[in-house]
Amino acid sequence: MSDSSAPDAPPRRRSDATKAAILDAARERFAADGYERATIRAIARDAGIDPSMVMRYYGNKEGLFAAASAFDLRMPDVGTIAELGALPGRQVGAVLVEHFLDRWEADEVLTALLRVGVTNAAGAERMRAVFRDQLGPVAAGLSPDPGQAPSRAALVASQILGMAMARYVLRLPPAVEMTRQEVVDWLGPTVQRYLTAERP
Repeated sequence: MSDSSAPDAPPRRRSDATKAAILDAARERFAADGYERATIRAIARDAGIDPSMVMRYYGNKEGLFAAASAFDLRMPDVGTIAELGALPGRQVGAVLVEHFLDRWEADEVLTALLRVGVTNAAGAERMRAVFRDQLGPVAAGLSPDPGQAPSRAALVASQILGMAMARYVLRLPPAVEMTRQEVVDWLGPTVQRYLTAERP
């Protein structure tokens, strides 16, 4: 097999297209097979390229997984969240739950990462890093005591990841059948309390 990009495309464009194809195939394969069972050979076959191309760009399976599981939650900054939460009838918790629903439903990478994260140490560490580095600062900015931010972020993650597991991975019928607004109405106040209430 060879690089499937158009032969007359500039080298940089061919390289970018090849890497994108590899990452797409890797995300699907890691989600379907898990980290341990997914192989470079299978991912290369799915991408329509030679396995040596995968190794050329990503070095090994660990490097490929790190690249394939890079995920930006696109968290709004604390100021934006606070402004949205100040709108009539809106709370910070509801704003964040809506944001996470948008992210889960717009990109299957996060769902794939969750599947791998519950069965593999590398996937779990990647998930921890995503939430620590991206949700942590939001919790610190909203918490009445910034020192409690890691605990509060973990509590928020328990709600967000729990619903994601039930709704998008296990697809439990009651969770799937809930409307987005019902999810927001149920989870929003809990997330709000975790972020802004005084410590019990």
